[in-house]
Amino acid sequence: MIEVHANARHPLGMPAAKFLREYWQKKPLLIRQAFPDFVSPIQPEDLAGLACEEAALSRIVMHDRANDRWTLRNGPFREEEFPGMPDHDWTLLVQDVDKWDTDVRELLEAFDFLPRWRLDDIMVSFAATGGSVGAHVDQYDVFLLQAQGQRHWQIDAGPNPPKAFRDDAELKLLREFAPTHDWVLEPGDMLYLPPGVPHHGVAVNPCLTFSVGMRAPSSAELISDWLDTLVADADEGIRYHDEDLSPPKDPNEIDADAMKRVVEALNALRMNDPDKLGDWFGRFITTYRASGEVMPAPGQRSRIEVEWDLQQGALLQRHPFSRLAWRRRQKGATLFCNGVDYVLPVRDAQMLAAVDALDGALYAALSQDGRDAVMALMEQGHYQLLLEAEDGE
Repeated sequence: MIEVHANARHPLGMPAAKFLREYWQKKPLLIRQAFPDFVSPIQPEDLAGLACEEAALSRIVMHDRANDRWTLRNGPFREEEFPGMPDHDWTLLVQDVDKWDTDVRELLEAFDFLPRWRLDDIMVSFAATGGSVGAHVDQYDVFLLQAQGQRHWQIDAGPNPPKAFRDDAELKLLREFAPTHDWVLEPGDMLYLPPGVPHHGVAVNPCLTFSVGMRAPSSAELISDWLDTLVADADEGIRYHDEDLSPPKDPNEIDADAMKRVVEALNALRMNDPDKLGDWFGRFITTYRASGEVMPAPGQRSRIEVEWDLQQGALLQRHPFSRLAWRRRQKGATLFCNGVDYVLPVRDAQMLAAVDALDGALYAALSQDGRDAVMALMEQGHYQLLLEAEDGE
């Protein structure tokens, strides 16, 4: 099956374990009414307003149908631009809307069947009638949730689809696209696409689409960052050596024995300690690599004042751009936040990664190391103190 209907018991139209076993990173799936009676938490004008913010990542894609030409513009945009936009053939896309809007961020709770650190962002697009970004392919998993209006989706689910790009467009558009399936999605319908599936969406009428994208670093990204860590921590005493050297047949030849010693020298740099390897990956995967930089708030209160405020009903609210995850160590756990790590008891690491806000009771339940970590994170801007009056506004 490539199309299923969701129900109250199974929002994916099947148990999550079955979806992961049979569809995840394997084949597409259209889930009708995955979000029944869905009402978009934001409106097109909200998205346009966000696209005018300096820190927001936004784009407008326009299509000249008569000449089949595509135009890409990057934001931020000016408010006065939008009223004059045509009523057809353009799309506004804004990344990381979950970082800017609490109601959009709450949608991520519906994806708890996946590791949270795998979720990258929710991109929201508004398309005028006929609006599209062209036939393309993504290198990561994506869930396309229809939020308003209708969108016509076509996909090529065949084996080995052509993936060559056009050389006459700024966008990475497919040169050839032969769809095997097409549907019109209504609000609440959701299309899952694994990496590498060609797809093309066109707005039937003015519509909003939410794209829940996954974090899927390439091997090159992983190797580059890992090697940086290896080199930074490398022991200069570990070098190429050849104490077993014998007279060469040709002194100018780099022979097989020499290459064997090169491999041995490189292997000596491997991270054989699972905690070191795990800590590197935790720092890597929680480092935010798009827009949005977490900065400490000016004029922060002292720790004594903050702890007093927490006892009086204040909250420590996590910054929306702060990405947390944790992993077990041989002893205890490591909490990761935007590339920084803290060794903590398992219970502390679990709780801090799971909650968006800390009240006095949760803070008091932490170990001393846990409370120290929270204060360190607050100094870096990852927590904001909300006094009781502010929280109630």
